[in-house]
Amino acid sequence: MIKISGKHLTVDMYGCKSNALNNIEFIRTAMLTALKESNLTLLNFTYHQFDSQRVIAVAILEESHMNIHTYPELSYAAIDIFTCGDPSRADKAVALLKNFLKPERTKITNIRRGDFISESDIRPKIKISIAPLRRVRSTGARVLRFLSRTK
Repeated sequence: MIKISGKHLTVDMYGCKSNALNNIEFIRTAMLTALKESNLTLLNFTYHQFDSQRVIAVAILEESHMNIHTYPELSYAAIDIFTCGDPSRADKAVALLKNFLKPERTKITNIRRGDFISESDIRPKIKISIAPLRRVRSTGARVLRFLSRTK
């Protein structure tokens, strides 16, 4: 039996302050503060700003990763947090990022990773039956015999 090894959240923040979303230092500070106060261990951090607008920042953590993509023209931020171990750390990091970005609306999706009840659950659920194909072949043969009969 495989057990869930962590928490994977995708977070959509709508109606954020757009002047914050294109400020690379603000995004960097927000992420690093959220990581520190959530007791997540930073291993590596990188970021990039595109044409003084969109920002992407990625944190590689001992517990997994966090990244953010900002779209100031849409007042939107897309955040991904995957943490192993204590699941409350991811929730705390999201709450802290919300305090920084102040979205009007937030959508959080919890993706269940590694949540299999048994090995049979890992297998694809698609069942293929060849019986309909046999019926088509048999019907086709009957039609050909019927058409080829001499009158």
